[in-house]
Amino acid sequence: MIKNKFRDMPKFDDIKGILLNSVKLYPNNIAFTTKVQEGKKTEYIEITYTKFLEDINCFGTALYNLGLKDKRIAIIGRNRYEWAVAHLSNLLGGIVSVPLDKELQIEELENSLVRSEVEMIVFDEKYSESIEQITKNGKTKIKHYICMSKHSEYENIYDLMQIGKKLIKNGNTEYINAEIDSDKMNLLLFTSGTTSNAKAVMLSQKGIATNVYDMQIVETFYDNDVNIAFVPYHHIFGSTGIIVMIASGIKTVFPDGLKYIKQNLNEYGVSVFIGVPILIEKMYQNIEKEIEKQGKTKLINIAVKISNFLMKLHIDVRRKIFKQIIDQLGGKMRFIVSGGAALDKEILYKFKQFGIHIVQGYGLTETSPVISAENDKYTKEGSVGIPMKSVSVEIVNKDKDGIGEIKIKGPNVMLGYYNNEEETRKVLKEKWFYTGDLGYIDEEDFLFVTGRKKDMIVLKNGKKIFPEEIETVINKIEEIEESYVYGIQNEEDENDIKLSVKIVYDENIIKEKYNDVNESSLYEILWKKIKEVNTTLPKYKYIKNMVLTKEPLIKTTTQKIKRNEELKKTI
Repeated sequence: MIKNKFRDMPKFDDIKGILLNSVKLYPNNIAFTTKVQEGKKTEYIEITYTKFLEDINCFGTALYNLGLKDKRIAIIGRNRYEWAVAHLSNLLGGIVSVPLDKELQIEELENSLVRSEVEMIVFDEKYSESIEQITKNGKTKIKHYICMSKHSEYENIYDLMQIGKKLIKNGNTEYINAEIDSDKMNLLLFTSGTTSNAKAVMLSQKGIATNVYDMQIVETFYDNDVNIAFVPYHHIFGSTGIIVMIASGIKTVFPDGLKYIKQNLNEYGVSVFIGVPILIEKMYQNIEKEIEKQGKTKLINIAVKISNFLMKLHIDVRRKIFKQIIDQLGGKMRFIVSGGAALDKEILYKFKQFGIHIVQGYGLTETSPVISAENDKYTKEGSVGIPMKSVSVEIVNKDKDGIGEIKIKGPNVMLGYYNNEEETRKVLKEKWFYTGDLGYIDEEDFLFVTGRKKDMIVLKNGKKIFPEEIETVINKIEEIEESYVYGIQNEEDENDIKLSVKIVYDENIIKEKYNDVNESSLYEILWKKIKEVNTTLPKYKYIKNMVLTKEPLIKTTTQKIKRNEELKKTI
């Protein structure tokens, strides 16, 4: 059993305490850098921690003045400074913050606004059309529509800041002095899903603050780090990530989009990257292509052997030997956190070989989110690390291999699903949250997640198959962009299931490698590669059917496959 070593960090029950502490410790540190582009002119605006708190207090005071104390406010838009101001203003004033997915269709967005009973929405100007439609429809309780940009026909966040500033100057300190009930619902987040099945998760400030503390005491964050905010802020992984960065005195910058990732890493000297596997894998693929392009594959392999030998002698020269590779990631990259799904073991290993510290974590919206994570001292191949200090983890209903459902208990567990007692009772039993994930804990307390209970495919002979495991192997095939493994009825035995895979092929690579190959020949090429994958798997996991497409799979904003929707579309 491992005894986790913890750093000495201050602990707070609420997010207000966290931010005030950071302003005290890092008043002149840059909290956020925003880029303003007008034609060919680029301007970088740097906001200190002191200025960030001032903006929050001004905006929050204006919110109280509008009668929004103890009310609910929705936020929708890209990751940007104004999003952070709106969200933190809600939290520091005890207003329920309702972050919404910017990719929602108009009907889903409207439904979420109705269900969450918000009275204000703070929105990105890019979504003005949707806001206009919602205003016309008149189905919501919204009284105030506040745009994140100054250049809008709507009232904007900066106008309200000015109003709040005047109110504070005239002695209005109600918002600034507001006391936070850290046990109450202060965050309402919708799980990924369609309007009919998306659940609204009620989270408290104590749960989030505890989770931030748990991460700080085991992970290495420095106050001179630069973080790039890639994970959408409306997702719990993104919104808790904001607080982790604030607690650590870190500077946060914003990406211009996936295709500009390399440019942005260089532009800002990013040292910390928190992302989902698909982003991290793309980063690695770009490195690999560059190595091949320069004809340095053999040289890198020799350098890896030398580096590994020196590591055995406790001599770490990885960042010197692999400087050119690190330079492709901006030159400062030192720490990557992967969450949301399992990261390819090979990519995990490669980054570590290059001297970039990379850890995996595991969590859910319902757990604020982190349940377990690797850290500086403790990593193990295939695991998602050790449970956080404040979290108890148990495995129930184990099978003969020790795999069962993961249940957890701790202050980070949700208060329940909003207006949905039936679903709450299914997952919350005697303060234990039943995750619906399957896994096991080894003798050293490392947690391993094998798959979702609902996604598991059970064959007639009782054998269990976790689709994600097979998809990870299939996705390593160069011609394959992504894959989806599912079960279909076996024609030879209607009571049994046979495995099928839907392949999304990479058009560019297919064109590059096979020129004008027709659909039939392409099928044969890829089927041959799937059969090669089969030889690496136990027989009961063999893929026996394949479907080809160039259409992307239906996914959540954190790039997880929406399996039920994909199955309906495929069969």
